[in-house]
Amino acid sequence: MPGQPVHIADYDPRWPVTFQQICGPITAALGPLAQRIEHVGSTAVPGLAAKPIIDLDVVIATRSDLPAVTARLRPLGYQPEGDLGVVGREAFNTPPGAPPHHVYVCAADNPALASHLAFRDVLRGDPGTARAYAQLKRSLASQFRDDRTAYTEAKTAFIEQVLATSAAETPAPGDPRG
Repeated sequence: MPGQPVHIADYDPRWPVTFQQICGPITAALGPLAQRIEHVGSTAVPGLAAKPIIDLDVVIATRSDLPAVTARLRPLGYQPEGDLGVVGREAFNTPPGAPPHHVYVCAADNPALASHLAFRDVLRGDPGTARAYAQLKRSLASQFRDDRTAYTEAKTAFIEQVLATSAAETPAPGDPRG
């Protein structure tokens, strides 16, 4: 969280359980407004070292549902924080006393959501890429211990390369390779 040093922890098998605990009240509050809630980020990849902060992407049908979602999240202690530099995504604070987590809300057709899910899925399916990413994160955490923004920005080239390689290797629908 802001002001805290960047710390990368070994994978904790309790992270998926924590995700479910956080997800439960959000799911109940949002009802059908939430198409689904995705566990994303490094804590969603079994075996991957990560900052011990759970990331959730709440997927809504359209951006026009955001005001209703915001109204339903407020009683749980979530306050909107804007897009934090990711167009079409709304970030929410972590309520006091809750496990460390980030909640992001975006429409199902949001390109940032597609990238988030694609990167997670590559890491889940490719142990070599996951190991390389963990190694990079540990190195960057040491280098940018007190600068979370620089740490995050320094990972961008790796993430973009993984996504570009994955997209080039994935046949399009109707492609004879698929």
